[in-house]
Amino acid sequence: MEAAVVDAGSKLLKAGPAIPDQAPSMIIPTQMKRMIEDGSSADNSLVEDVTVDPVVRGFVRDWDAMEDLLHHVLYTGLGWEVGNEGQILFTDPLCTPKAVREQLVQLLFETFNVSGFYASEQAVLSLYAVGRISGCTVDIGHGKIDIAPVLEGAVQQIASRRFEIGGIDLTKLLAQELGKSNPMVNLSILDVEKIKEQYSCCAEDEVAYNRTVKSCETEEHTLPDGQVIRIGRERYTVGEALFQPSILGLEAHGIVEQLARSISTVSSENQKQLLENTVLCGGTTSMIGFEDRFQKEASLCSSAIRPSLIKPPEYMPENLTMYSAWVGGAILAKVVFPQNQHVTKADYDETGPSVVHRKCF
Repeated sequence: MEAAVVDAGSKLLKAGPAIPDQAPSMIIPTQMKRMIEDGSSADNSLVEDVTVDPVVRGFVRDWDAMEDLLHHVLYTGLGWEVGNEGQILFTDPLCTPKAVREQLVQLLFETFNVSGFYASEQAVLSLYAVGRISGCTVDIGHGKIDIAPVLEGAVQQIASRRFEIGGIDLTKLLAQELGKSNPMVNLSILDVEKIKEQYSCCAEDEVAYNRTVKSCETEEHTLPDGQVIRIGRERYTVGEALFQPSILGLEAHGIVEQLARSISTVSSENQKQLLENTVLCGGTTSMIGFEDRFQKEASLCSSAIRPSLIKPPEYMPENLTMYSAWVGGAILAKVVFPQNQHVTKADYDETGPSVVHRKCF
């Protein structure tokens, strides 16, 4: 049985057997519904579903919900059998707290009885997916943006940057903008999320964006409930906020300048290697025009060495930016488990959850 690879993001969970040149067999929402008991009633009858988020801004926040989600993924989705559980590799977000890593390995060995466990940082895995062991990842997820320089398979933590904004914040921004131009329409966050995915794009540069503010063609979009809204310049605002964070009300540099400043803290002999092997990750980076805008901004940034984007190999699955960490995890799983570099049940029984820090780098 192939090892399972799980990449649990704030919005989507990607899982599947470790087959690197294929997309993950499961891509499902991480958010889930749970039934809760109404303690005020005599028979403790169940009330309506409550929506819970097991993962918030990249980290597990609700462990009971995470247990339920993994039970569905492993036994229903991947076909594991109780009493015959396999090996599993998890992706670690940047700056994962030690306590979270320990609680995860404890859950997997004690509740799911896995036969082997390994975890590796998402930035490292995303580079593996494009055939690199050194470079820099710019990961724009649902709940955070991570910029992580990686040298010889090791994240340079001191130079890494995490920003507590992400796709969900861009969705809220779009909701505000659409609300201004369509004041009579009632929009749900789910509606706005779908509009963002369908219409959002990046302007060629700041000058082009300013032109859209003054004059931009609009088109009509019909919501599931039949309401009709008009979408114009708002489609460009989402992408522009990544290059002009002031749109989000933040006093910060744009994402390319943040990358250059992050790399400037690494020793000078490594800066060229890092910047010239930059990888974009996360669903937001697949926005129309984002890559072109990123490269144009790179030619204007303060760094003497310009960031240069790496293209995924042709044999890799399409839309690799959406799940590059998962693909890298599938590649790594083919190495660590056959070579017995993983945490075994015997390791866990002897040392406890802290063994994860010694065996998983």
